Amino acid sequence: MTTAAKRPTVNVYGMDGKATKSTVTLPDVFTAPIRTDVVVSVHALIGLNGRQPYAVSEKAGHQTSAESWGTGRAVARIPRVRGGGTHRSGQAAYGNMCRGGRMFAPTHTWRKWHHRVPQKQRQYAVASAIAATAIPALVEARGHVIGKMPEIPMVIANEIEGLTKTKEAVALLKKISAYDDVEKSIASKRMRGTKGKMRNRRWRMKRGPLVIYKNDNGITRAFRNIPSVSLMSTDHLNLLKLAPGGHVGRLVVWSQDAFEEMNKFFGNYSSGNTKLPISKMQTSDIRAIIKNIVMKGGIRQPKFGHKAKVVKMNPLKHKEVMLKLNPAFGKLTKPRVPRKVNAKSRLKAGTPAAVAIEFLKKKKAAAKAK
Repeated sequence: MTTAAKRPTVNVYGMDGKATKSTVTLPDVFTAPIRTDVVVSVHALIGLNGRQPYAVSEKAGHQTSAESWGTGRAVARIPRVRGGGTHRSGQAAYGNMCRGGRMFAPTHTWRKWHHRVPQKQRQYAVASAIAATAIPALVEARGHVIGKMPEIPMVIANEIEGLTKTKEAVALLKKISAYDDVEKSIASKRMRGTKGKMRNRRWRMKRGPLVIYKNDNGITRAFRNIPSVSLMSTDHLNLLKLAPGGHVGRLVVWSQDAFEEMNKFFGNYSSGNTKLPISKMQTSDIRAIIKNIVMKGGIRQPKFGHKAKVVKMNPLKHKEVMLKLNPAFGKLTKPRVPRKVNAKSRLKAGTPAAVAIEFLKKKKAAAKAK
């Protein structure tokens, strides 16, 4: 998130392309945060709302009499065309895998075409797009030619709203060195590379300057026939024109009334009533905030040093752990008597097995004595 640098005033240029003595105060909307992620998401949703519903015919692929042959004839159970005497008879029909069949999941006009965009998000996106138009680096990064323009943003006196002739509009753009961008756009005209050529979208061209006005006293007639130039009223701020393709930084030519209207539409930060986005944190310098809190004694000092990690042990398997939990555990349990592994010691005296083992012992001892 970036913000534009605040300038106190902006020069107003006359119809001759020279700066007049009058200036206008830069509206606070030009210092709004530039959130490109919000602009892209809102632009995508608004762009979807201009679509025209389309669908295939409900009868498509089913305008034939077909019935499945069933099982037992060594063919698929897809419906087949009835009759005989022609190649069509016996051919599969209806299915999306069949020649002349319907498409998979036929489209309908009652699809969800439109998407509601929250009002605050739309206002945030429009404010970000307007703020980006005042940063020359973003305007140049978008591809506009502004090397010879005297100032960005460019504000023209209100006489621009009274133009009625296209040659007068072209002459004005040349005097403020904005016609170079128009010529760049005209030179970029190319034939579209996709199927849009067959759908009344045969040519494509880069966008040129955007002229924003307040009162239409003939300005729309003067600029509407200039290639790549767009017009927009302050009563209908359109994000699709301010940031075409979701890319902020369009070259904008303002009329003086339209420029001053931004304060009335968005408000300013000094007054509480504003549509501009307000940051949750007034100061984003976290180090300064922490330092200030430490100086006031409102935060604990950092603790350094390695603390040994406690290994959890099962008290049912480890007696020493159980004794810590329950000191009486040693008295409650009996000491374990080690079991003898020798099988002979487990034999009871007097049993035949014990007598036999005793006999063998005596026999081995007599043999050793000899």
